[in-house]
Amino acid sequence: MSNTKPELCPAPDKPEYAFIGRSNVGKSSLINYITDHKKLAKTSGKPGKTQLINHFIINDEWYLVDLPGYGYAQTSKSNRLKWEAFISDYILHRENLTNLFVLIDSRLPAQKIDLDFMEWLGEKGIPFSMVFTKTDKLTSSKLNKNLLAYKKEMLKVWEEIPKTFTTSAAGKAGKEDILGYIEKINAVFKP
Repeated sequence: MSNTKPELCPAPDKPEYAFIGRSNVGKSSLINYITDHKKLAKTSGKPGKTQLINHFIINDEWYLVDLPGYGYAQTSKSNRLKWEAFISDYILHRENLTNLFVLIDSRLPAQKIDLDFMEWLGEKGIPFSMVFTKTDKLTSSKLNKNLLAYKKEMLKVWEEIPKTFTTSAAGKAGKEDILGYIEKINAVFKP
């Protein structure tokens, strides 16, 4: 199901896991990798491909939600403002949103837009995890250095770091960790 109105989303009777991140962070590729479905989420080299709240039912047990990226997208400012409005409405009012996976490009230093977004989630009490993407593009020492620098930046504001995952759709890494985490949460979910 795809739409821009949270009230038109499926009945909130199953746990829901949404994926969000800056435009072109590798969100659609990661969703396709996690679900073993090459064309479930539309991928594009052009930022702003995802423009709706996209629900996918997984094993008739939980919902995976592909949200539009935030930040830069090749679209008008009015479109971006509309997206921001329905995304925040969804995040703040979706009662069965169990976890928001915030995707972060592991190659980049901490970006203000990501830090501000996660701070907003914290202020609103929204459960989220950090998912570092594109880890195959770095050596393991460079990746560890980047992750430590990110952690240091986060600890300037946060008392503790949210659950963190490292992933690579191209390098086939991180899928089991994310699915295991979802399985643990599903085991205790009460609609």
